[in-house]
Formats: sequence, structure tokens, C-alpha cells
Amino acid sequence: MPHLLTISPDFNTKYLSGWFVFNTWLQKSLGEAIHLELFDDFESCRNAITADKIDLIYANPYDASLLLRDKGFAPVAHPQSRPDEAIIAVNASSPVGRIEDFKPGMRVSATKDPEVNMICRIMLEPADIGPNDIQIVQRDNYVLVAKDLMKQEADAGFILAETFNDLSPMIRDQLKVILKSQIHVIHHMLLVGPKLAGKAGQLQQLLCAMGQDDKGRAILRDIGVNAWDPSSREDAEFMIDLMDTLIV
Repeated sequence: MPHLLTISPDFNTKYLSGWFVFNTWLQKSLGEAIHLELFDDFESCRNAITADKIDLIYANPYDASLLLRDKGFAPVAHPQSRPDEAIIAVNASSPVGRIEDFKPGMRVSATKDPEVNMICRIMLEPADIGPNDIQIVQRDNYVLVAKDLMKQEADAGFILAETFNDLSPMIRDQLKVILKSQIHVIHHMLLVGPKLAGKAGQLQQLLCAMGQDDKGRAILRDIGVNAWDPSSREDAEFMIDLMDTLIV
């Protein structure tokens, strides 16, 4: 049976083909049979993690605690200079100009991304808006969140900053960013499970050296990563502790 690699469901689908090329490179480089399987939503992905089906994962910070502390995964690498930040946006014509202008009962368009939703809810606190003061419009992806704002079918949208920046200029021009988080130290991370623990060191070296040749740089570009930095257990634990603090 091949090992199973998956990617957090919040990845930008424009990089889909790039991840399949990355997986082919990974198999050849490690000398291991690895199957890339994608999940449509966070619940399905987390169920696969709980059932011990995953051996490698490009994980969002929200799932890192379960993977590292309960499932025996080890940190390998994270994208260089690409922290996870969240944006609260509105229609460009909205009278809202700052967080304090939002009112209870506001309609928020959002995906099921737990990390982004958590950060954005925290950013709403200066307006004294809690979970019960929001009407959530659930969408499958951030493009649909942006469309809700463009059509004024939501008062605000919760969007991953990286995805917002990848939206076309035509879409971004119809939106207005009210606030962007500046946490800096939260990021996605490639983690390796117990079955491949013996390959963790080799995998880390391979990833961090990808930018040294044309082929590696092309693969990195096609998955939206400039370069990989090594992830230590200490760094991962710090990030998890910070996430736990934010949740509380």
C-alpha cells in the first residue's frame, strides 16, 4: 500500500496540478510509493487524520495540535516568508471603514476554514461582536465569499490573506479590506506521520534544497511556495501554544 499524502482543504486550487507534480518528485526523491489524495472539506480531512489514514500532510495550523500531540506526527518544513494571515473585507461601497463600524446581526460570508474564522472572530472583538451576533453565510471557497461581497449579499467576508492577494485585480477592486491580521508566526507546515518517521531528516533536506536547481524551483513555483524552511519541534509547539491561546 502506498503512503498517503494530503493537503489542507484551504489550499488555492490554482496550484492543484503543481501538487501532483510535487508528489511525483517526492516519490522519486524518497524512493517511496506515495498517493496524493485531496479532501473536499475540513471535516473529511480531519476524519482521515483521526482514522490514521494520512502519512504526510501539508497541514493548516488548526490541525497541527491533533497531528503533533495526538497522532505522533513530526514537523518537517514550512513555506519561507509566508505566514497565515486573515482579512475581513467588505464591498468597496460599504460605509464600514473600521472594525468598530460593524453592528450585531451582521451577515458574514465565510468558508469552513477554522483557522481563518477564528482569527477573524478575534478581530471583530473591538466591535463587541461575538459568535451569537453573526449570521454566517457558509461558502465552499473564498472566491464565492468574494462574490457574496460583490453582490452585497453579505456585510463582511472572512478571507485567507494569501487567497485574497491571488484574486484578480477586477475582483479586488470591488472589495475593501477593513483589517488584516498581523500574527506573523502562524503558518502551514509539512508534517510526516509515524510510518515515515525514519524519512523525516532526508525529507527535510530534500525540501530545503529544492530551490538549488531549475526543476526544483519550477515545482516550488507551481505550488505557490518560494522556498522551504526547516521546522523544528520547538517552533511547532510554540505555534500550537499560540493557537490554543487565541482559541481561549
